Amino acid sequence: MRAWTELFRVSALFSVPGDALAGAAAVGRSPGRGTALAIGASLCLYEAGMALNDWADREEDAVDRPHRPIPSGRISPSAALGAAGALTAAGLTLAARAGRPALAVATGLAATVWAYDLHLKHTKAGPAAMAAARSLDLLLGATATATSTAYAGTGPGPRATRPMRLGAVPPTGPDNVARAAATTGSLLAALPAALVLGAHTYGVTAVSRHEAQGGSTAVPLAVLATTTALAAAVLATQQRQRPGEPATPGLATTAPGSSYRPDHPHHPAPPAMPDLGAPPPGTYRPHHHPHHPAAPAMPDLGPPLPGTYRPSHHPHRPTAPALTPLLLTAFTGAYLRTAGPPLLHAALNPSPPLTQRAVGGGIRAMIPLQAALAARAGAPGSGLAVMALVPLARSLARKVSPT
Repeated sequence: MRAWTELFRVSALFSVPGDALAGAAAVGRSPGRGTALAIGASLCLYEAGMALNDWADREEDAVDRPHRPIPSGRISPSAALGAAGALTAAGLTLAARAGRPALAVATGLAATVWAYDLHLKHTKAGPAAMAAARSLDLLLGATATATSTAYAGTGPGPRATRPMRLGAVPPTGPDNVARAAATTGSLLAALPAALVLGAHTYGVTAVSRHEAQGGSTAVPLAVLATTTALAAAVLATQQRQRPGEPATPGLATTAPGSSYRPDHPHHPAPPAMPDLGAPPPGTYRPHHHPHHPAAPAMPDLGPPLPGTYRPSHHPHRPTAPALTPLLLTAFTGAYLRTAGPPLLHAALNPSPPLTQRAVGGGIRAMIPLQAALAARAGAPGSGLAVMALVPLARSLARKVSPT
């Protein structure tokens, strides 16, 4: 068991679920069945990449890392390769249950993982391939969440009333049209968050290329500057919002592609609703029907009982919209605090242990970055759920190295 936990680097596994949750938040949907399937698929494909990585590096590890499970003889190369294949198949199966669009994204993710481990990581395209894999993982969560919600929202039955957050446009028309529109919209809406996460992954991968020998000062410094710029970009997106606008781009109150903006003086007004005539007999319209009696007035129940919580009347309790910027700032600060100091130490002393520590800090920093992306998209609950994984990742990293 110890050998397999080292092979899979299970302490790094906690950086995976936040991808799907941040992707779901980016498309304005609450996590659901599709999100859970995306998380399961991501975990399988991530661990497949870990096993395949050690299988591909078994000869190199025999020289630089003889304590690793394969060169030490605790796990055979065939067992590691078999585990990689089985986990890849399991990940694609889970993605397929979330719909064909999710399977397409997961197939691209699996192909990127295998290409990176077998060839690309030893080339200059290695960091870009790893960044693409992490970006695709976030897009997998966005696509699986959006398409499963679109399918649940079409057709007759109780599933047609599934609630969606502000900014999510309910699908209309046949099922295939709704799913196609949801797929395209989810990819576009989640692309900025995917690029942010991919840029961070690019920097971590660039540093990891020197973790065995060390000796690089310029790379940790450049990645530290990139980390600071990403944090500033996440915060600046929130600060640029005007009062009355959605908390993040892509969560507009109008449908995607619509040119109407109620606060814009030059946009055309929406077309007027047609006059449908008088309502059928027996229809209750209290404001327009002159002969229908008005509904009885609600009785005045007086002030609330002592100790009763009424959020609309509490003068000092902050509301959820007011807490979101505070959580975004806290999550972004945690991201800088986790990734920044190890990178600075590696730049000042580029030894293999400090470089490995910088890589481990960059992997753990993905969790608060995912939480910040979720909070920026208007899902502070998802951000808090992601941040709950931080202590677990930190405690397990003391026992099993994430690098």
